Amino acid sequence: MRWPRQLMSLLFVLALLVGPPIVLLSLVGAPIQGWPTAAQAEEWVQNPLTEQTLTAALTIAAWLVWLLLAYTVTIRVLARLSATVSWLRRMPLPTPWQATAGGIAGAAVFGVSSHAIAAPPPPPTQPVAAGTLYEAGNLTPSDGDVLADAGISVAGGWLPRDVAEQVSAAAALVWLRRRRSYRPRPPGPPSREDSDLAPLPPTVAAVQAALANSTPPPTEPGAASAGSSLLDRPTVAGAFPRAGVGLTGLGAQDAARGLLVTSLLAGRHHPAVSVVVTRPVLAGLLGPTAETLGPRLPRLAVIDNLRQAAEFFSRDHPGRGLGRRDQAHRDTQEGTGQPGPTLIVDEASATDNADTLATLAITSAAVAVLGRWPAAETWQIDPSGRTHHQDGSGLAGLRMCVLSQITAIDLLTVIAHPDTAPPEPGTSGPSRNPALAGRTPQWEATAQDHPVRSGNDKRRVQLRVLGEATLLLDGHPVEIRRTAALQVLVFLAAHPDGADTRQLTHAIWPGLPRRSLTGRLYTTLSDLRATIRSTAGVTIIEHSDDRYRLDPTAVTVDLWHFHHAVRDATTTVATHATAWKAVIDAYPGDLAARRTWPWLDPVREATRRHVIDAHAALASASPDAREALAWLQAGIRIDPYNADLHTRAASALITLGDHDAADHIREGYTRRLAAAGIRPTDTADGTATLRDQPGIPTR
Repeated sequence: MRWPRQLMSLLFVLALLVGPPIVLLSLVGAPIQGWPTAAQAEEWVQNPLTEQTLTAALTIAAWLVWLLLAYTVTIRVLARLSATVSWLRRMPLPTPWQATAGGIAGAAVFGVSSHAIAAPPPPPTQPVAAGTLYEAGNLTPSDGDVLADAGISVAGGWLPRDVAEQVSAAAALVWLRRRRSYRPRPPGPPSREDSDLAPLPPTVAAVQAALANSTPPPTEPGAASAGSSLLDRPTVAGAFPRAGVGLTGLGAQDAARGLLVTSLLAGRHHPAVSVVVTRPVLAGLLGPTAETLGPRLPRLAVIDNLRQAAEFFSRDHPGRGLGRRDQAHRDTQEGTGQPGPTLIVDEASATDNADTLATLAITSAAVAVLGRWPAAETWQIDPSGRTHHQDGSGLAGLRMCVLSQITAIDLLTVIAHPDTAPPEPGTSGPSRNPALAGRTPQWEATAQDHPVRSGNDKRRVQLRVLGEATLLLDGHPVEIRRTAALQVLVFLAAHPDGADTRQLTHAIWPGLPRRSLTGRLYTTLSDLRATIRSTAGVTIIEHSDDRYRLDPTAVTVDLWHFHHAVRDATTTVATHATAWKAVIDAYPGDLAARRTWPWLDPVREATRRHVIDAHAALASASPDAREALAWLQAGIRIDPYNADLHTRAASALITLGDHDAADHIREGYTRRLAAAGIRPTDTADGTATLRDQPGIPTR
């Protein structure tokens, strides 16, 4: 607890303020006892160094030191009082309505009897629209600031919590795709140039970190999911006007981008088109990126005019086209029909095709017009995403997801199809990305800079990051109180050349301003150093020129041993099989297993691929088909989502004549993908693709 230390500090300061004056007054007396006479001054000039003058000088010096201490304490107290007064002035006071509600609640609490009273069931919750965390129409101006906690704020926008969770799921799917499509290559140096090891956009990392550090808000039974996406609920008319809504104000463009991202994320649950948008609107929302990113976005239809939208309704929603308006209206009201796509159009297109838009609005999940829309309601969107009636009558009861252009592009990148540009011949393994060529990734160690000692290493401190991350002293775990401190250790282990303050703060606290994180980093490092120093009596983190690194002479790191094993497998002149087995033996588990830090994925996948390469190489070099199969099965246990290993294992079983086992391994792989939320689909060229589904797990 902090209060005993604070009390001791207060007593110590009081002793310093009160003690010296009491001692000086009791032993010496008052510092000044009248002005010296002329005779005394003349005597002092002739003989300045007497016992009396020295005593007076020391007394005056002691009083000056005490005055300096008293001045410092007074200034600190006044500064603290000033800060407290400023905080009290800024503290929001309850509105009259809140005060009344609080009084009623207090009266109810103190006036209730001791007998249990059965409360009537709560009224059914009204449906809510994308980006809302409250019942439609029940928002008051004083509630707005409180509701900010129900979403995720990132640089350039605000997302409802469930939209952020869908972003995190889509990010996990990206890495699952990369794991599935990786083709083992001959073992090479630890340095990898695989282009698909590039980290995801910073906004995605910020969303993942924010979710990891937040607590899900409580939900009432039967209540709609907070911020649920439009396409998950056909009956959204209670919150989002069925006839469509015009979006104006400073946040209109950002809200349209949020609606685009939200609807495409929700559309991962359905094979049909999720968003229909006019070409000028998409160009205005995404800028020049619309030309390259738009065609890669699944379930997005870009049209030149609203008349083209009718074919998407008739094709993806049979029986719900323009000619079946009444039936579509009944299905939508009853909730039996699948919701149509979200329409986002500009004011000119809506004005020129008012009748068509009114018809399409019946079967759409939502219709948004960028600009005033006289035929329906118009909302004015502020930069925070809150909606206001155009006539100034107050809030419209809906907070929308708002995203800047850069933030929206970052989020759309993780749900877009990967670039289909064919790779160069012979580059199925290492990438020929010019941005990566000739550059050693920061997580790779070098034999010269980080020597690995033999088994009789006398260093007492060990850092294990392969598997469960643990710091050991003489084989016993050292308790690391702060999760951020453990993350610092793993990050420095993965970056043996060190990292500066900016790199550490951006990795551990992505998306937050650095000015607010430098002090937090220093506190974390100070606590970590103190823990290690008090436990082991050594300092394992070096700090020089604003760069932190692990001291290789004070700590052993299993990841560095693994890197050296990989390097030896590519440079040794001995039997390659022995070197490849050494790589496998040096890998007890995934890097920082069960940790979901956003920066981990590229390093973790690069490390895993070295082990997969070793298993595939041993299987290819083995003259015994059963031994080769055993190595392939061991590789599958390392990465159960890799398609190439499963294909090789099935082929090995067919070679051995065990067709039933080959079918079994194929079926098991299909079930594993289905459990992960994906399903393989054969294409014309015999390859396999993935279709997005919800519930993607992370490993």
